[in-house]
Amino acid sequence: MASEKITITRLDLDPARAPQLSEELAHAPIHEVIELVERSSATRAALVLRLLSRSRAIEVFDALDPAHQADLIGALQSKETYEFFVGMDPDDRVSLLDELPAEIAEQLLRDLDATERDITGVVLGYPKGSVGRRMSPEVPTIYADMTAARALDELRRQAHDVETIYLIPVTNRDRTLVGVCSLRTLFTADPEVPLADLMAAPVYANAHDDAEETARWFLPLDYLAIPIVDDSTRLVGILTFDDAADIAEEAESEDSARAGGSEPLQQPYLSTPLLKLVRSRVVWLLVLAVSALLTVKVLDSFEATLSQAVVLSLFIPLLTGTGGNTGNQAATTVTRSLALGDVRKRDVAQVMWRELRVGLTLGALLGSLGFVLATVVYGLPMGTVIGLTMLAVCTMSATVGGAMPIIAKAVGADPAVFSNPFISTFCDATGLVVYFCIAKAILGL
Repeated sequence: MASEKITITRLDLDPARAPQLSEELAHAPIHEVIELVERSSATRAALVLRLLSRSRAIEVFDALDPAHQADLIGALQSKETYEFFVGMDPDDRVSLLDELPAEIAEQLLRDLDATERDITGVVLGYPKGSVGRRMSPEVPTIYADMTAARALDELRRQAHDVETIYLIPVTNRDRTLVGVCSLRTLFTADPEVPLADLMAAPVYANAHDDAEETARWFLPLDYLAIPIVDDSTRLVGILTFDDAADIAEEAESEDSARAGGSEPLQQPYLSTPLLKLVRSRVVWLLVLAVSALLTVKVLDSFEATLSQAVVLSLFIPLLTGTGGNTGNQAATTVTRSLALGDVRKRDVAQVMWRELRVGLTLGALLGSLGFVLATVVYGLPMGTVIGLTMLAVCTMSATVGGAMPIIAKAVGADPAVFSNPFISTFCDATGLVVYFCIAKAILGL
């Protein structure tokens, strides 16, 4: 197995070796083939897919991130593209369409048969970010007035055309959701028992609900799937556990990237084109560079103060770093709590009060240490300035850092955007103002 993996990883795409390479790929574990494609450029990955059997190529393509699939579309022939596209589930198909240029997306949709186009259109009809955009509309048609035997017969007939049969939404004849039933319950029941006596109360989501929020509360329940309904409680689709896990993972990656001052890549790092890596970072660097000018302006405003006590400049990195780190810690904690549903927009006052006390405690501890060290080296007045500034900066940074993600959520922005980069810049500028004001008051400058 080890030698096989080395051969595949170092795949030499020589056309003369095509039969041998195809044989190696056919016998390699599927996860290794997926890893190879994920770590390859679009051109190289397309060549690998062409060496696979049709069914295996579709399986590998379906496992890729939508952005990576979109890059591959341009490197594949139209016939291959159509085969991959038609073999995808409707929700995955829509995710890919969102990544493609409009003209290519329209062409792929036109090439679908009427049934697949209609099913895909159902998912496309919901707004981006909604759970309707991530659900599968392929659900079994099972009615509450059926017996267990009749329902099993229907499931056998529909099994190849639906997303899952392990959790069965049960509806009235007008498609109104009335319950759910597990396959285990159905399989072990008396054949003549009506479903109305077997089904449980449904846990469901509305198709217009936010996808991330839905995934967050759904995953801890450990259900295999939940039904998705419209505003009239009519069944329109189903969200499976694995799809919800994908939604949560994408949200985690996005928050992590934006907290670090970049845009999420949405595909494996090694397969991401160089220009896309640059674009994911340059905008944030420009924004932060412009916002950092505020810090420069503050230093310029207190130039006279610095000239009278040059020692003040020695502590600037310490104070700005402490303030930024304190604010980032608070913002990261609250952003995570927002994502998990532990904190809501109405909790902003409670969060600020808690963070104010946390910041005050941290400021007292760090300020005491700074007071002692600065007093020993630079005297009591300078020690007092450092101690009080640390106290004020930590309190302010923690309070603002805790509030900013909630404020962002309230105005419809991404809380992660307001985390580390912006809070660091804000705390740098305001922390310096506090520092110089305390210094002028105590040192008499």
